[in-house]
Amino acid sequence: MRFTTLLAPIALVAVPLVQGGLISYGLCQTGCNTVVVACYAGAGLVFGTVVAAPAAPAAALACNAALGTCSATCAAVVLLAPIP
Repeated sequence: MRFTTLLAPIALVAVPLVQGGLISYGLCQTGCNTVVVACYAGAGLVFGTVVAAPAAPAAALACNAALGTCSATCAAVVLLAPIP
């Protein structure tokens, strides 16, 4: 059997899955960032202006921790799931 006979159907099936997964990952990360901006605003802060140091407000550190958890979940779930 020729290699191109096998490769063409595999390529047609694989490409949409990769593109859908990357788009879904971007949407998931956008959702995480939207939530962290709202979290900061709820604490009276502006996202991106507070340095994550021990002296930072506790609310900012909690928002950062939530963003890290959300981003890690996006990477673990969305990038591994084949989405057409």
